[in-house]
Amino acid sequence: MKKKSTNLKSARPAMSPLLRALTYGRAARQPMIDAMLLQCYAALDAIHRRHGSHPLFMTLCRHLLVAEELCQLGHAAEFEHDITLAHEALVDVDTRHAAEGTWTLSDDEHARLCTALDVFAEQLEDATLEHIAQAEARMVTQSLVAANMRSGLPHTQLASSER
Repeated sequence: MKKKSTNLKSARPAMSPLLRALTYGRAARQPMIDAMLLQCYAALDAIHRRHGSHPLFMTLCRHLLVAEELCQLGHAAEFEHDITLAHEALVDVDTRHAAEGTWTLSDDEHARLCTALDVFAEQLEDATLEHIAQAEARMVTQSLVAANMRSGLPHTQLASSER
């Protein structure tokens, strides 16, 4: 008699939480949005209290890039300048960190980031899950292109490696 082998499936889903949320519909929308905003505000608070880290800094950067992409998709597009000002504040934070070794925010930078996160919260409430996923996908693609450009790989090489 043959012994049947059982395939154990990984407990971890194969798709990202955002894409999985798309499949579950509106019921999953609010917890996903709350989690995204909680990450942003926790990162901002940690950096403001000088307990920041590179991963927290990158969390803010990534979410602001998603906010920028949501502006491009027509969500709170009139506030795109606020997102740009927040990006500039993060550049200043990163520059200061490189020079001093600590994560600090001036009051003006903190205010700009708070304003941008308010816009982001509004965008997340307004946008469909499809638009949020699309904005996140664009952000990832642009980040990969930028990383490859920094490492010297041409953009066309990235496109051919994705196939």
